[in-house]
Amino acid sequence: MTAEPTQEHGYEKGLEPVDGDGHGRGKSAAPGDGHGHDKSAVPPLQRGTRTALFARGLVLLVSFVCMVGFAVLLARATLVPSPGSTDLTHTNLRPGDSISAYLDQPDFKDTIKQIGGNVLLGVPFGVLLPMLMPRARGLVRVAAVTALVMLMVESAQGVLVTGRAFDIDDVLLNTAGALIGYLLAGRRLGRALHPRRHHWWHRWTRRPEAARPGGTPLPEPARPGGTPLPEPAGTGGTPLPGPVVSPARPPVPPRP
Repeated sequence: MTAEPTQEHGYEKGLEPVDGDGHGRGKSAAPGDGHGHDKSAVPPLQRGTRTALFARGLVLLVSFVCMVGFAVLLARATLVPSPGSTDLTHTNLRPGDSISAYLDQPDFKDTIKQIGGNVLLGVPFGVLLPMLMPRARGLVRVAAVTALVMLMVESAQGVLVTGRAFDIDDVLLNTAGALIGYLLAGRRLGRALHPRRHHWWHRWTRRPEAARPGGTPLPEPARPGGTPLPEPAGTGGTPLPGPVVSPARPPVPPRP
């Protein structure tokens, strides 16, 4: 017996009512954007609304201004000549030598100033790079970019600036500071502004999806709210059988 849809419940009395328009499509649906994506999973600054776009642009502008200001401070702290320190500075190419010298100083304040100052000098890299350069996100990439920039700064110190010398330990301390800044704030800020990166190992760790020839996943049939349509079912939960078509019989010749 086939249930007849009614305007009030969707099926006649005696069967389980279905909320909706009488065709198995419910009017109430989970929150989404109409394409099966939950809006709650999208960070607020990455949504397509005008408010989100304006806020995202404002955050990026402030980040850029902070990066410019940090570059100016970095140049003043590292590229300003110091003629009075010519006899006290020397080039260090062996990692750990300068750090050991800092720790052996009798005044602990000088040790904190030398080591802590170099670490703090690298923290802005770890905070601002993931915000301004989405491809530079990740511990390895942040460390690589910071080390490359500081190597250039130290090389300029040793070659062009009077009273300054190249020190590999300064590069290591600056890189450590960038990693600390990334773990404390840069990682979250980068994810708030930019979509998550797709790493090469995701092809093995994520479940495979049915895809079109071009590689994009096939969409699932969805309700207006974004939830998939249920399969039609019989009384016991089994799918309804399709119409049975009997084979055509040959015509019977008329009797003489």
